[in-house]
Amino acid sequence: MIIPCEIAVKSVIPAVKALIAKELAEKRGLKQDEVAEILGISQSAVSKYTRKVRGHVIEIERIEEIQASINNMITLLVNRTGQRKEFLKLFCRTCIIVREKGLMCQLCRKTDPTIEIGECGFCLILSKGE
Repeated sequence: MIIPCEIAVKSVIPAVKALIAKELAEKRGLKQDEVAEILGISQSAVSKYTRKVRGHVIEIERIEEIQASINNMITLLVNRTGQRKEFLKLFCRTCIIVREKGLMCQLCRKTDPTIEIGECGFCLILSKGE
């Protein structure tokens, strides 16, 4: 059995990192090695993120709530404020938004065809604390 968090590790986390890398490189004008240092990843990983070779299994760019979280995470990273807890909260909240919007449902179904998307609803109950 594949659990939703495994799907998130393979799809959501790379998508968020790709979006952060893209924003840092394109909108903040940072070089790939600078982005790599900020994110604690290799320059080649940044290159793959910005060229859409990695981190684009799930489309999250156009979701306003996610973009707001990304912008806040970037501010924390660029300013190097050392607010690790705040960054982690934003990252986790971004993953929850993706799940609440049902963006992982098709990926879960792909890994386990027995999942009935309309009946599952697990990701939708996260914010309700059930």
